[in-house]
Amino acid sequence: MTEILQQAGNWTFDGDTVRVVPGHHKGVHRLRKLLGEVAVPLEAVSGISYEPGRRTGRLRMRLRHGADPLLQAAGGRLPEAADPYALEVEPDRSGVAEYFADELRNALLLEQVPVTEPCDRYLLPGPAVPLTVQGTDGTASFDGERVRLDWNWVAESSKTSGGPRTLALHELRSVEWSPAIGWENGFLRFRPTGSHAVLKPDHDPNCLVLWGVRQAKDVSSVLLAAAVTARLPHPSAASGAPALPAADGPRADAPPPPAGSEPGSGSGDPDHDALLRRLRELGGLHRDGVLTDEEFAAAKQAVLRRF
Repeated sequence: MTEILQQAGNWTFDGDTVRVVPGHHKGVHRLRKLLGEVAVPLEAVSGISYEPGRRTGRLRMRLRHGADPLLQAAGGRLPEAADPYALEVEPDRSGVAEYFADELRNALLLEQVPVTEPCDRYLLPGPAVPLTVQGTDGTASFDGERVRLDWNWVAESSKTSGGPRTLALHELRSVEWSPAIGWENGFLRFRPTGSHAVLKPDHDPNCLVLWGVRQAKDVSSVLLAAAVTARLPHPSAASGAPALPAADGPRADAPPPPAGSEPGSGSGDPDHDALLRRLRELGGLHRDGVLTDEEFAAAKQAVLRRF
């Protein structure tokens, strides 16, 4: 078990999963507190780095494209302070941060995670539901199956004339989130399946307006967008790739595992052979100059510990 404990939060890595727990310090962004603990499987990670600074450093974990519905919904528009995969590190803990990064890199290397390849299914479940977001002209809520939009007195007649709006998941094609920035309004737009005219957020009955003046610093609305995104078909399905099951269960059409391969069956020969092959591969990478002496020694020890 590798861990780093900071005021901004705690990260632990057990060889399979990185657990990201936000801190309770007043400086921790509200979005991270609302999101809570996030369990990131190793196969969702593309890399990690420690960035030293004059006052504090930053441990930054990068995820594979398409692995996390939160990052998918945010589209790169999360502010730095709200990023759940960046941890502020105090100066006297820089050595621990570098060790944590090394351990995670070694695991990625050892398990041969395809860090440069995008994911064809979500590997994280997304935020927990139910969720409710207060906007400028109404409220959006999601219970895991339906999105409901309720309008207030500020909403335009094009929205209020139809009354509250309810959209089931099977009626949705996508959800679009744009944060409020300064005086500029943002929005949370739900796009139904089929062809529909895209109206301005103020007049679109499928869109909640996020008022810039009041909500510029609050990006928690992205949690609702991420929760819906996690339950819609993965973007890879739109490109013709078959939709794969969620990360928490096996494929229904998958062939049964070979005899003796079930957890706890006691058959260790295939794993033993795989580890020996991995040792030979590491030796070849070291001879070719791909791995430094330090990287080779660390990766070799990681393999030996698994025998």
